[in-house]
Amino acid sequence: MTDTPARLLRLLSLLQTPRDWPGSELAERLRVTDRTVRRDIERLRELGYPIEATLGAAGGYRLVAGAAMPPLLLDDEEAVAVAVGLRAAAGQAVAGIEEASVRALAKLEQVLPARLRRRVRVVSTATAAAAGDGPNADPEVLSALAAAVTNKERVRFTYRDGAGTESRRHGEPAGLAVRGRRWYAVIYDLDRDDWRSFRVDRVEHVQPTGARRTSRTLPAADAAAYVAGDRTDWGTPRYHVDITIHAPAHQITGRLGETTDTLEPTGEHTCRLRTDRDDDPRWLATRLLTLGTDFDIRESPELERELRALRTLIGRALRPA
Repeated sequence: MTDTPARLLRLLSLLQTPRDWPGSELAERLRVTDRTVRRDIERLRELGYPIEATLGAAGGYRLVAGAAMPPLLLDDEEAVAVAVGLRAAAGQAVAGIEEASVRALAKLEQVLPARLRRRVRVVSTATAAAAGDGPNADPEVLSALAAAVTNKERVRFTYRDGAGTESRRHGEPAGLAVRGRRWYAVIYDLDRDDWRSFRVDRVEHVQPTGARRTSRTLPAADAAAYVAGDRTDWGTPRYHVDITIHAPAHQITGRLGETTDTLEPTGEHTCRLRTDRDDDPRWLATRLLTLGTDFDIRESPELERELRALRTLIGRALRPA
């Protein structure tokens, strides 16, 4: 390989396979001399890639963990696998990694060839896992909105409100945030000349316009703070929950769709969930039962009603013939 940049990328791709690579094997794969391999290894080290060399018959070169995350080179199968995983994490708002998963998904899908995007879409559809009774956000919509936020670009999209009425919107996305188990997009609505929060599972057909968004000050610390205080497009919380769970908080975090400020440790083996929720109480009732631990309801008539309904269903299922 006489093209030095292409050869360095190929060498880096080989070194990202976790094993020791003898210099002679690298030279054979790259079709260059051992001396050229040594020079290329030094070039990669100068670029910040931590490459160790060991001597002996079983020695060779190995890319090790460094102080910074170097760019990764993925083959087609690896890229599809990562994209499918990110879509699952983003679409279900996995606690703790929801925003990072959307940012990573937007970056990856921006550079995926069309043929790989199609494969990702097919695999994601075939392996989709339900996150509960409520609708999940479309990862493609999330990715498009995240890209618009990053690129500071205006978009047009279709929005369906709680009554099912569709409208065409034109706005400037400023951020994405998770509340409860749902994604929300904070967008300056150009037709209404005001800020709005939109449930992403009700957003469709996002089309970037190419026009740059205007520099505006969000009337909150960030998108999450705005969504927490805004009720314009998605209504007031449907029910209040106050539960004591007989398990350490670290074992429960992320399993009930809670936000970071709603689950508090109350002892070495107990925690308390207090929050206003706008999802289906049947989902929370089912999730509580799958925790495999005792819990006490301090306040939530809606949740008590769903648990009684589940008890009736279970009783009928276990009724002797």
